[in-house]
Amino acid sequence: MSKVPSLTLNNGVAMPQLGFGVWQVPDDEAAKAVGAALEAGYRSIDTAAIYENEEGTGRAVAASGIAREELFITTKLWNGSSVTWTRDAVLREFDASLKKLGLDHVDLYLIHWPRAMREDYLTIWKTFTEIEQSGRAKAVGVSNFKAPQLSRVIEESGVVPAVNQVELHPQLQQAELRAFHAEHGIRTEAWSPLGQGKGLLEVPTVVAIAQKHGRTPAQVVLRWHLQTGNVVIPKSVTPSRIAENFDVFGFELDDEDMLAMAALDEGKRLGPDPDGFDWN
Repeated sequence: MSKVPSLTLNNGVAMPQLGFGVWQVPDDEAAKAVGAALEAGYRSIDTAAIYENEEGTGRAVAASGIAREELFITTKLWNGSSVTWTRDAVLREFDASLKKLGLDHVDLYLIHWPRAMREDYLTIWKTFTEIEQSGRAKAVGVSNFKAPQLSRVIEESGVVPAVNQVELHPQLQQAELRAFHAEHGIRTEAWSPLGQGKGLLEVPTVVAIAQKHGRTPAQVVLRWHLQTGNVVIPKSVTPSRIAENFDVFGFELDDEDMLAMAALDEGKRLGPDPDGFDWN
């Protein structure tokens, strides 16, 4: 069994706090990468329709021999503007993802972006709650939502998303959004948790803490996420790095380390601001 701790979602479902992401992994490489992750001990895999690697992910899951109940599989609806998002359209996309994954259910299904300027996320969310009630998704949530969109979803449906997956790393710590999540019982999940290799792991503070603990900068950042309470999904296609990112349970950051990491927050987005994002 995996040694990863689990967090309980607001509907009682347990979700591993550390998972494996496959963003930007081509489908023909996904099976190998996910297979390496499962072998290393990961049991939570995060994919999405727009990643175009659900089939490769599904092949790795099928080949792993790991019991389905031990796995936590997440995928996402790509709610682009080329589709009018009716209930039937949402269900078609969900069925397509299940077919590509080779599964009869997923553990978590997310709306990929709010696309707040179009407001069809409200219709989509109502269908998501139906999917959860059917048992074909054990939990449903959102990705890249800010507090105003979360508030509208909750007010209009009466159903609180289980998870909000957002860009989050030491240089973009999202304190206000995380406080909103905590108030409403929404789990915070971090994408690009290591800052996409764009300088975060070379920051002197991170390097110094890594040296102090005899760990790598990436391990320190992942440890910070875990101790902050985030669900985290690092990505790699290199087996040694995949295993290294999983090896984050044999040490702890102390109060001094956590304060130093907190001081790195500069509101630095690497991805788009959800308020203006509507790429198809």
